[in-house]
Amino acid sequence: MANLFGWLMTFFFLVSLLSIIGYQLICFADLEFDYINPYDSAARINMAVMPEFVVQAVFCLVCLTTGHSFMFFMSLPNLYYNFRLYVRGEHLVDVTEIFNQLSWEKKQRLIKLGYLVTLLVVSLVWLILTVGNDNY
Repeated sequence: MANLFGWLMTFFFLVSLLSIIGYQLICFADLEFDYINPYDSAARINMAVMPEFVVQAVFCLVCLTTGHSFMFFMSLPNLYYNFRLYVRGEHLVDVTEIFNQLSWEKKQRLIKLGYLVTLLVVSLVWLILTVGNDNY
């Protein structure tokens, strides 16, 4: 039962990470099609960056403490990348450079989205296998 609870937690953390990344991509798309001004777009995206980093760190911690070492090692590169961005001060979107960096920032978020979808599929497979094999 504890293993099932651990997989459910990882599933919900991954869904929350996907929604945060999706929100950032929607903000970039709104900016690209000129539905929103650069200041508001940068403020909305920057507001979602730190929660993304915190949820990613807690996700790695949950995977480590529940014994899901494969998922932990799969999520470590993303955690390291986020940590490196934060230490270098490159984690926030600059209002004055947002149009110059738009394609790079979108590409970065799309790669994260694909990576997290892969983790979600692996998590769902393990969740289904756990439900099928657990004896209540």
